Amino acid sequence: MVRILWSFTVAAQREQDFVRAYGPDGDWQALRVAEGYRGTRLLRELSGLRRYLTEDTWETAEDFDRFTAAHRVQYDELDARCQALTSDESLIGIFEDTD
Repeated sequence: MVRILWSFTVAAQREQDFVRAYGPDGDWQALRVAEGYRGTRLLRELSGLRRYLTEDTWETAEDFDRFTAAHRVQYDELDARCQALTSDESLIGIFEDTD
């Protein structure tokens, strides 16, 4: 399994919108139709600083690459719409399970 981790700082007054977009029934759940996609977890930092992590799980990095290549326009449009919800977004990294 491959896990792609992103860090987000949510813009003031946009937390509910962010959780709605990135949560279990949110806009990003369009990934569910992709071959090799195994789910996304949304995690909120307890500090109260409006920091969140997402963990996207894929069977392989190639599955994610195929999905983004096949759906590049839709992926970029959704990403652009969601940018207004955050003041910072950064890729932490792409990790592979060790077991």
